[in-house]
Amino acid sequence: MTEPNDARVGLYIDFDNIVISRYQQLHGRNAFQRDGIRDFNKKSPDADPEIAARLASATVDFNAIIDFAASFGTLVVNRAYADWSVPVNASYQRQLMSRAVDLTQLFTTTTRGTKNGADIRLAVDVVEDLFRLPDLTHVIIIAGDSDYIALAQKSKRLGRFVVGIGVAGSTSTSLAAACDEFEDYDSLPGIGKAAAIAVVEAPKATRKAAEPAATVPDAAPSRARLLTTIPMFSHTEDAQFDEPEAEDIDPQTLATELLVRALQIGHAKGDADEWLNTGTIKNQMRRMDPSFNEKPLGFRSFTDFLASRSEQAELKEDGPQRLIRSRP
Repeated sequence: MTEPNDARVGLYIDFDNIVISRYQQLHGRNAFQRDGIRDFNKKSPDADPEIAARLASATVDFNAIIDFAASFGTLVVNRAYADWSVPVNASYQRQLMSRAVDLTQLFTTTTRGTKNGADIRLAVDVVEDLFRLPDLTHVIIIAGDSDYIALAQKSKRLGRFVVGIGVAGSTSTSLAAACDEFEDYDSLPGIGKAAAIAVVEAPKATRKAAEPAATVPDAAPSRARLLTTIPMFSHTEDAQFDEPEAEDIDPQTLATELLVRALQIGHAKGDADEWLNTGTIKNQMRRMDPSFNEKPLGFRSFTDFLASRSEQAELKEDGPQRLIRSRP
């Protein structure tokens, strides 16, 4: 149950903006248009395998974005704006729907696509929600477009805390300045490891183009992949990540990876060695995966659950408080 004092968050995703920006960050300016990604269908028998590999290496981890957004409070608005009939967009549908993202359809009406339509529709919806939902405390905008500067400023004037998330190299510095907080996509917990794995596993023909993403040296591929692609959604043929079948996953393993991700986010917001309140970590885990419950896993309390994960985390008591941090 949501606590009365919980922050309430609206998450608004300019889907094309973040997907195109990520692809061009890894593969060069105008690469999205040059490679024809908008109309590229990886399932087509004529699909270029090299383009398919480049597209796979630029896959955006929306789970990491949503997890980070949930660290600010309860997500009460969760929308992504795009033309979902486009193959590259449609391949993300199940991943987003499994995280309760409202997929807002934008129909293409001009040769320029839906770009301006997304900007306008997203801005109109945010302003409407600010007046319709007076208890909305945070507005999180996933985009780097300077068109959103006025929206960020208006949201701040109306008393909301504004957070922006964009891709380095495609983000307006003025938009970042207009927000209360702005995060680079690559700095989100888990993203650095994902980028490193994409470079390691990409074919030789595409590896050079993807090299800038390798921000985490000496990453362990098997471990990093598991942490980055925690499967909190059903496996589908169209899924962007290679998550195992849900029925083949050990619930204890899922719970451990959920704890690790929650600790990553907690430490990302402060000192890496900082001790965190165990109640805060449990709330974060429940925001990331509302189905989490330690009792079906065989633990009488959340403290017992944490004590069983001594390889991943260490506990200490500070008076009446129980504190936790990632084990170095």
